Amino acid sequence: MMKHAKGYFGRRKNVWTVAKNAIEKGWQYAYRDRKVKKRNFRSLWIMRINAAAREHGMSYSQFIGAANAKGIELNRKVLADLAMNHPQAFAEVVKKVK
Repeated sequence: MMKHAKGYFGRRKNVWTVAKNAIEKGWQYAYRDRKVKKRNFRSLWIMRINAAAREHGMSYSQFIGAANAKGIELNRKVLADLAMNHPQAFAEVVKKVK
């Protein structure tokens, strides 16, 4: 346990009970935030797709609905990457969707 407390400040690094509590709390945050990280990235991708879709006259929900109807199976991560780094490719996807 004390090996995990290395680098902590004050009594958190060398008093057993304080260090144990700090480490356990840190592990709780780490577990929770691994889930939160996924949520944050998904919302970032949605914002990027929405911004790029609006440049082509569609909202995010219209774009995703039409893409699903046309059978385009690109996930949000790939669509967001296209929107940011390859705008011409994203424009072609929008043309296919329309």
